Amino acid sequence: MMAVSHGVKVAVASDFLNSFSRIPRRQQAKVLDFVTRFRADPTSTGIHYEKIANAADANMRSVRIGDDYRGIVLKPEAGNVYLLLWVDHHDRAYQWAERKRYRIHPETGSIQLIEVEEGAPEPAEKAEGGQEDAGLFAGIRDRQLLRLGVPEEKLNWIRTLSSQEELDRAMDDLPQEAYEALFFLADGYSFEEVCQEFGRTDQDQAVDTADFGSALEHPDSRRRFVVVEDDLVLAAILNAPLEKWRIFLHPSQQKLVERHWNGPVRVLGGAGTGKTVAAMHRARWLAESIFQGDNDRILFTTFTRNLATDIEENLSRICAREAMRRIEVINLDRWVARLLKKKGYRYQIDYGDRTRDLWHRAVDLAPAEPDLPLSFYREEWERVVQPQEIDTVEQYMKASRLGRGARLNRKSRREVWKVFEEYRALLNEHGLREREDALEDARHVLESASDFFPYRAVVVDEAQDMGPQAFRLIRRMVPEEQAENSLFIVGDAHQRIYRHKVVLGQCGIDIRGRSRKLRINYRTTDETRKWAVGLLEGVTVDDLDGGVDDQKGYKSLTHGAAPEIRRFGSFREEAGFIAAHLQESESKGEALKESCLVVRTNDLLSQYESALSEKGIETYRIRRSQPEDRAAPGLRLATMHRVKGLEFDWVIIAGVNEGVVPFAGIGADSADPVVQRETEIQERALLYVASTRAKKEVLVTSFGEPSRFLSE
Repeated sequence: MMAVSHGVKVAVASDFLNSFSRIPRRQQAKVLDFVTRFRADPTSTGIHYEKIANAADANMRSVRIGDDYRGIVLKPEAGNVYLLLWVDHHDRAYQWAERKRYRIHPETGSIQLIEVEEGAPEPAEKAEGGQEDAGLFAGIRDRQLLRLGVPEEKLNWIRTLSSQEELDRAMDDLPQEAYEALFFLADGYSFEEVCQEFGRTDQDQAVDTADFGSALEHPDSRRRFVVVEDDLVLAAILNAPLEKWRIFLHPSQQKLVERHWNGPVRVLGGAGTGKTVAAMHRARWLAESIFQGDNDRILFTTFTRNLATDIEENLSRICAREAMRRIEVINLDRWVARLLKKKGYRYQIDYGDRTRDLWHRAVDLAPAEPDLPLSFYREEWERVVQPQEIDTVEQYMKASRLGRGARLNRKSRREVWKVFEEYRALLNEHGLREREDALEDARHVLESASDFFPYRAVVVDEAQDMGPQAFRLIRRMVPEEQAENSLFIVGDAHQRIYRHKVVLGQCGIDIRGRSRKLRINYRTTDETRKWAVGLLEGVTVDDLDGGVDDQKGYKSLTHGAAPEIRRFGSFREEAGFIAAHLQESESKGEALKESCLVVRTNDLLSQYESALSEKGIETYRIRRSQPEDRAAPGLRLATMHRVKGLEFDWVIIAGVNEGVVPFAGIGADSADPVVQRETEIQERALLYVASTRAKKEVLVTSFGEPSRFLSE
């Protein structure tokens, strides 16, 4: 491996990766060779720097890469710093460079790109007393705007904006951090709240606007530049230039990831805000910077096996091999089954196939008085008995039933308990345990070895789907006295599609003072975000700790078409339209593998798979417990549950019919209005999850009677 010249710092811009991804593959090999040599020694006599005539930035240089291609480099006057900015065909590279200017912001200290466009609006003349009393940002002083990262050149122009729509249209003309801060101001946050959200504090010392080396360390610079110090890392970056999540983190993510926390941390955020990315980078940081001992182990766990499989594959792409050996990625149910088997567990864990018959036998003992629907007993079992780990009638008599529709006196509780007592006996007789019982038993195994803690840290993804027994077990995996960096928990109850609510504080996990929220959606367009959020309008959503979560400030930074809703009279008509839509997309050069057709059930998915295959559409089914093969051709097919955690350019949500979404039979037999309401919210969350997998556009189709969710 070649060593970089002493004192030289080479950074690669996010824009460079964008441009690199668009040039022909045969040219990419030449660029890769050049960048490797450039990183090793940018002062080499073999690298010929040429000034760019008419460039807005005097520090801009071009470098030759082959006969027809040029790289654009920024070489500041002071320091030994080189920034790789762009690569393109000769003429296009020069055109790109001519109107770009890179500056260190005098207040924040970050490196910003300033577009100098022809035809841009002239700066507005300041009215007497300044324009701080007019427009969208009336009352916000120029110095405050500067503190938020607004470039000085843009101040007068910012004063001309009078609406959020105008601000949105100006997004590409502003550094991202400036636009984000202005959006929050326009959305009703106070200046002080925005400063707190973005960590904008008064500088202790003046910013050196010539020190690009120090500026590269600023969090806002790190969202745009990566300093490359390893040829293998450089090759990995250029081999997957569009997978920017591996390299660039938003400052809000960086603050979560690279920090010593003195206790458990909870991170909330809507779909597409990068919670899983932050969790993966947290695991990497812990393994590479904090827990480096031979016996140090970090658990990364989530609810489903397929998500764990996807996460393990992605983690292996950002972690050094030695660090990856310290990280175990496994879904919690599999971890529990493995632990209990190792300890000689005499029960089989059943997820409904065998225990269903036993349950029906136990419910046959339901008393005539109180006169309760049969659905009551299963709901009582899942919402009261199991979460509170109730084993005796005496415990049940004292148990909290808060939120349950039917009220029971002491006599009624004794009668009802007979059903649960019989079910317990039948489970023991047949050597079976339900999932929740297995979670409890696994915790007891750990508790029985008082000095045994399997991990130094646990990272939890999709926390909203875990449940209380799961978190009591997770709490016991790390020593309670070792609070620092112990638990990192990310989730969003707007996406709860599996389990009931959890209150972390009731599971021994104290997050007071250590709760953060991600608000910027990097995946979907704002039009898709608004449509998805509308599905949950009026729904009260918890924050995983007994409070209420909202989506204030939840914002997407890209725009596109609003989701298209199409209704058809029959399945045949709908499938024919989808096939024609996909064939038209292919004719425009859009690869089928960048689209995913999502439906509610596996049976329905098979019907679409068959219908589309008959029309010549190549398909690829994303299966449970298997990672998606991104190289495989064909339209992706997935259920609403399986698509969680994935993303595609285009998403088609098909078969959104009444009786399918929401799915008939799920909670339909319940007489408890609370259960009915929670079941409907869960079905809405499934549609929310499916639609927010799309990066560009969403198409929603139905046949027969459309879902009432669409009618609303």
